[in-house]
Amino acid sequence: MFKDITGGITAPQGFKAAGVKAGLKKSGKEDVAVIYSTEPAAAAAVFTTNTMAAAPVIVSRQAAEKGKASAIIVNSGCANACTGEQGLADAKAMARITADLLGVAQDEVLVASTGIIGVTLPMEKVAAGINKTVGELSVEGAAKAAQAIMTTDTFAKSCAYEFELSGKMVRIAGIAKGSGMIHPNMATMLSFITTDAAIAAPVLKQALTEAVGVSFNMVSVDGDTSTNDMVAVLANGLAGNTVIADSAGKDYQLFSKALTAVCIDLAKMVARDGEGATKFLEVNVSGAASFAEAKKAAMAIAKSPLVKTAFFGQDPNWGRILCAVGYSEAAVVPEKTSLDISGITIVENGLGVPYDEHALRTVMAAHDIVVNVDLAAGAAKATVWTCDFSYEYVKINGEYHT
Repeated sequence: MFKDITGGITAPQGFKAAGVKAGLKKSGKEDVAVIYSTEPAAAAAVFTTNTMAAAPVIVSRQAAEKGKASAIIVNSGCANACTGEQGLADAKAMARITADLLGVAQDEVLVASTGIIGVTLPMEKVAAGINKTVGELSVEGAAKAAQAIMTTDTFAKSCAYEFELSGKMVRIAGIAKGSGMIHPNMATMLSFITTDAAIAAPVLKQALTEAVGVSFNMVSVDGDTSTNDMVAVLANGLAGNTVIADSAGKDYQLFSKALTAVCIDLAKMVARDGEGATKFLEVNVSGAASFAEAKKAAMAIAKSPLVKTAFFGQDPNWGRILCAVGYSEAAVVPEKTSLDISGITIVENGLGVPYDEHALRTVMAAHDIVVNVDLAAGAAKATVWTCDFSYEYVKINGEYHT
């Protein structure tokens, strides 16, 4: 249905991007990115639920309400969070500088930042970086843009698809950053999605909200929800498909599936790249009374330090998993509950059962591990993605500020 394509965030028609080194990161790597649509685009965004929201979140929330945008300006290395009036002025300045250089309205520019909290932006460097970035905008700039939004990430996160919509070939692509401070609703997690599909802004917002609900909001690395989370999508309509004006038809369903696929791909990359991670864990909970109940149980497992450290130590301590299910407050029938790890059944009807120890050791030594729990309380299910806790996670976060 969806064809994987190359090209990253600029794969859809009419998009350009760039990422440059502005000197905001101690590492000296790329730290300012711009994503630009040559045609004004329908826009939608979802933001952190953290009440200590960063200045760029406040500015972008207001801009996104219009449902129209032409560009996104992003910096890494400084979160511009908990920075008061100066922070707000700086976030607005980032939008204004970008808008002036592109010849668009200031409120058509979304702003995002990521990095250390409580530090003001070095605006002289930021302004110079924006100027340089806009000057380098091109279709070939996708990779540098993906690199420029990274902080403790170990790899750039990007995907792109092509599919047919009302007889026209449509493209959709996304990039994301996220490694630590990851937990719904969303987490230090930024994601930017572009598409050349034609879709009305309110419908785009509905599709994005639905997609985020089963992707980025189903990821937990360390249980901390950031001040700066943001997922934004721009749709410029250059594919020429019939405008998707409501959610009733097949075109909406197909577009929604494509957007969800991009979000899930990126969300899984975020979990896979958890700070210090040695394991990628997929937690599937079935037999739940509702999706919300399944999510509660799956999240409890994914967030449990005892579960995460057990997987790091390659210890199949299934008691920790069922313990997390129990305190999740999800409806469960204990005497009918079952559990398997990557297909090896460990618990049936609430009791431990004999299993092949050699096979389980092999499973626990793998990088990718699947945990399946059946609550025996209904027919709903949910999937959460997470990772283990390692010594390296403690080291990274113990030394992050310094």
